[in-house]
Amino acid sequence: MTVEEAAAILRVNRKTLYESIRLGQVPGVVRVGKSLRIRRAALVDSSPGKDRDSDDRKRR
Repeated sequence: MTVEEAAAILRVNRKTLYESIRLGQVPGVVRVGKSLRIRRAALVDSSPGKDRDSDDRKRR
């Protein structure tokens, strides 16, 4: 998916996501020609809410 699509899913500004990519904080980023693509599976696996929900369930 494009950076714009990923930013919409994550509900962050496009520039914020580009900065996170530059800092190496976003997994699954692939350069295709001049554009960047983010693998959907990597985005879902690394979403902050996923780990938090599983941690909450473990505590109960």
